[in-house]
Amino acid sequence: MSLHQAAKSHKSGAAMKIVFAVPDVKRFIAEHKKHGLEFGPIHQARDYVFANAKDPAGNSISISDRAYRTAKA
Repeated sequence: MSLHQAAKSHKSGAAMKIVFAVPDVKRFIAEHKKHGLEFGPIHQARDYVFANAKDPAGNSISISDRAYRTAKA
């Protein structure tokens, strides 16, 4: 898990979002969709992928494979 500065468009009082490290973003989304977790589109950054969501309280969260890709490098 890591913390990142939230996007400027984020409207709540929190200026950060929690990022959870997962080895495979696409698989995590598919496996957890059946449990009601909804993520936005998968984004491709330069060397990792991530997807954003809101927790039940409306806070921004994200999942990313960045930690796993960095560890392999």
